[in-house]
This record gives sequence, structure tokens and C-alpha cells, in this order.
Amino acid sequence: MRAFGEPTPDRVMQYIAGGWATAVLGSAARHGVFNALEGGGDRAEGVVNKTGISLRGAQAVLDGLTGLGLILHSHDGRYQNSPEASAFLVKGKPAYLGGMAEVMMDALSEWTKLPGAVKTGAPAASNTTDKPDNESWHVLVPAIAALSIPVAKLAAAWLGVAKSRSISWLDVGGGSGVWSAVWLDANKQAQGFQLDWPVVNHIARGYVGSFGVADRFHTIDGDFHYVDFGSSKYDFAICGHIAHQETPADNVAIFRKLRRAIKRGGTLVVNDFILSDDRTGHPFAMLFASQMLLATAGGFTWRQSDYGKWLCEAGFRTVDIVPTPTASTLVFAN
Repeated sequence: MRAFGEPTPDRVMQYIAGGWATAVLGSAARHGVFNALEGGGDRAEGVVNKTGISLRGAQAVLDGLTGLGLILHSHDGRYQNSPEASAFLVKGKPAYLGGMAEVMMDALSEWTKLPGAVKTGAPAASNTTDKPDNESWHVLVPAIAALSIPVAKLAAAWLGVAKSRSISWLDVGGGSGVWSAVWLDANKQAQGFQLDWPVVNHIARGYVGSFGVADRFHTIDGDFHYVDFGSSKYDFAICGHIAHQETPADNVAIFRKLRRAIKRGGTLVVNDFILSDDRTGHPFAMLFASQMLLATAGGFTWRQSDYGKWLCEAGFRTVDIVPTPTASTLVFAN
């Protein structure tokens, strides 16, 4: 018998089996299990009929998802999506994160290389972030887009994008184009420009097109480390989830180019996983440091004071750090 107040192994065991949870969630997303349960739920046999998976496989996944609290099991043998699963794991909904679950599942083997990266401090993953023709972009870029939608909306509200008439912005390393999609939808007179690798921009044009605003979305192909951003061309600039993969020196250089690219009185918006100065913060942001260790040569999860220092060095006079309800933090620099 364990004495009252004595530690239990429950949380340790939960983390030890974390890879199992990722694989169960990713498998369910890939086979459409959450879509099969949406709108009233079903029994395991019904999931089999709707998805084409085996009964044994369906039961195993349903058991696992029930244990994780992502689906609910009633006494009559029916399963139903939890509110979280309905909101974030039903394919076709705007906030769908099932694609990200699949990406994480497929990358599980890469994480076995983390001990080596921890020992050497050098990246060990085969899919690093510096490959412009990386096939993983086709999966990763659209999969993570939903993470940025609420943050892009918050930034638009902060800046008054909807009321700013014929504005323009440069989104450096914009990926899916989700920021431009959200902002162009909010402001029917605006023009959005994205600088990224050709394969990523191709993906972005399709994604932004799904919002019906493709006619005002423009892409610039190239590596943002080397492309000239221009001078006093844009009302705003966006640097979303880029700084975490860069070294401090590279971040100063990129911010300096962005400072030059925006008009007088314009604002740079930085969005990233940012920690407090004592290196605490959202659990996802804190775990993300290991992802950067594994996949980049000099990236990391940087602190608020790091961003403040870099932006001041780049010529910005004011820096506002704004938390969000997500794992991301917004930084506004003028």
C-alpha cells in the first residue's frame, strides 16, 4: 500500500507511452476515424464500415482514444467524439490538426536520434529545415496552417487590419500563406506578398485560393537569407515561426532587412514559440527546443529578452510582447 502523499509513477508512465499516443492519434486521423464518429457517434462495427479498417484495428484505436479522453464511450457500446476531437480532429473543419498528428507520427523514428543530438549539440534528423526541395513540405506546410489562424486573427485585431484600407505586407517564410489568407479576408483592399521557396509558394497559392482571395496574394520565390526585401515598400511585415530555426546573428540580420522594408510608422509582427526570461512557458514551446536541437544547426526556443535585444539591434525602437491563448507568442515592433 502506498502512503498518502507518496509519489506515483502515473505521470512518468504517461510520458513513457507518449509515442503510443502519437501513433494512435495519427492512425485514427489517417483512417478518418474522427469523421466516422462525427454527428452522433457509432459502434466499432460502424467505424469499420465507414473507414474500411479492420475490426481489430478499429477496436484498438477506439480503446486508445477513449483512454486519452479524445472520444467518449457509452454503456450501449457507442463511441462519440469529445468536444476537442470534434473541433480539431474532424477533417474538413478550419481548425483541423489531424494532419499535424500524422506528421508527428511519421517522424517518431527521427526522435530516436535525439540522444545523439543531446550529446553533440548538432542536428541529427534527416529532414532538416534548410532544404528548399524537401518533399516533407507538401505534408508539413498545410498540416500546421491551422495553428496560426487564431494568432493571425489576434494580430489583425491588434493592428486594425480590417480598417486600414489599401495596405500591403511582406510575409517572410510564410509557408501555407495562412496569415495572408486571414488578413486578406479581413481587408478587401489589401495586398499580401509572401517570400518563400518555390515549392512552398506553390502550396501557399492553393491554400490561399481556398479562402477566395488569391487575386490579391503575390509570391516571391527565393531564400529570405539572400533576397533583398526592398526599402519602405510595405505597411507591415510578418515573420512567423522563422526565428526559432535561426541563430541570433541571423535573426538580427533578418530583422534589420525587415525594418528597412516597412514604411515609416509600419509594424513588424513576429510570431513564434517564445519562453519567459527564466526559460518557462507553454509546455509545447518548452518541448520545442528539443525539436530545434534535432533538426537545426543553430535554432532554439528563444526567450522574450532575446527578441527584444535582436529587434533593438535591428533598429526598432519599441517592442511589445503579447501572449496568446495558444503556444505561440506575438511580438510587435516599431
